Amino acid sequence: MYLWDLALRKGCLGSIKYILKRSLMKLPLFGWGFHILEFISVDRKWEVDEPVMRQMLSTFRDPRDSLWLALFPEGTDFTEQKCLKSQKFAAEVGLPVLTNVLLPKTRGFCLCLEVLQGSLDSVYDITIAYKHQCPTFMDNVFGVGPSEVHIHVRRIPVKDIPTSDSEAATWLMNTFQFKDQLLSDFRAHGHFPNEGTQRELSTLNCLVNFTIVISLTAIFTYLTFSSSFWFKTYVILACAFLALVSYFKIWPLPITGSFTQMFHFKKI
Repeated sequence: MYLWDLALRKGCLGSIKYILKRSLMKLPLFGWGFHILEFISVDRKWEVDEPVMRQMLSTFRDPRDSLWLALFPEGTDFTEQKCLKSQKFAAEVGLPVLTNVLLPKTRGFCLCLEVLQGSLDSVYDITIAYKHQCPTFMDNVFGVGPSEVHIHVRRIPVKDIPTSDSEAATWLMNTFQFKDQLLSDFRAHGHFPNEGTQRELSTLNCLVNFTIVISLTAIFTYLTFSSSFWFKTYVILACAFLALVSYFKIWPLPITGSFTQMFHFKKI
């Protein structure tokens, strides 16, 4: 959730897209929002995920459109049990044994670089650390935030990342070793190197945004329950449509791309 905060501060909230696990798309209401925002859902089975990722990523290739693609190469959240399993696997296959992060899965990262080549200018390596205790999922649900959130951002130009899959995979593994050391140093010193501070978000802007969201929610709720039969029918059909397209992963064609193909003529 702190990536949303970072995107908001940088004026790129409307450009952020996530690659997330398929089960999250089935969440009521949230899953519909993820679908509308064109988030990419994966089953964490490469033979299933590769064509889906390739097709979705190809719709993000227009360099004129701002894109913040959030990718978590670990593929899951960090827990002590998962860390021990990751360390055991690393020791067995001769990979670095990490203590603060899980081993990254490299194929998805390499595919993103391949498909988005020419439309990305940089990769941002983001490491988040929490003072005292990492918040749980339920803490986030109920708005119980940590006392301090520290975010380390490192910008890497795409031209500095190897193009071959094997070299890019090695680069990613080295990057996670760097992240692991960063978090070890954070635990020892309580901060990242060369830290700065970000200004507080404007309370007025937050209140205005909150008021707009609540007002629109109240208006549509009122219209849903007190309007005519036909409007209620429309709402029910719209909800059914969103549920179906989210469940069966039906993605509409980009409007601009459809028009481009419609009016494109080849010279003979």
